[in-house]
Amino acid sequence: MELLFSYGTLQQESVQLANFGRKLSGSMDSLPGYTVGQLRITDKRVLKQSGKEFHPILQYSGNPNDEVTGTVLSLSAEEIIIADDYEVEDYQRVKAKLKSGKSCWIYAAAI
Repeated sequence: MELLFSYGTLQQESVQLANFGRKLSGSMDSLPGYTVGQLRITDKRVLKQSGKEFHPILQYSGNPNDEVTGTVLSLSAEEIIIADDYEVEDYQRVKAKLKSGKSCWIYAAAI
């Protein structure tokens, strides 16, 4: 299984069911060195699934005092590809280390 840190709409049960066909299990954790901004979504499919025009987006600050809380979700390799498809092009998937020490995927602002 792959670990994915979710701090936004992928935590919503409706988004999980629409994309993965199941409710995902997870645990709380936090990501140091990042802050959360807002991104306006224009993709009609994503808007319909999330019900939200503005989604949070991770922005790297490099400041260890900055921290974002969220949920670590367990996904299969195939489900990670589905999550990639859900996230719009303003996000990029990268590896990160959580406060707990776990290594996981995150979706952060694309550079």
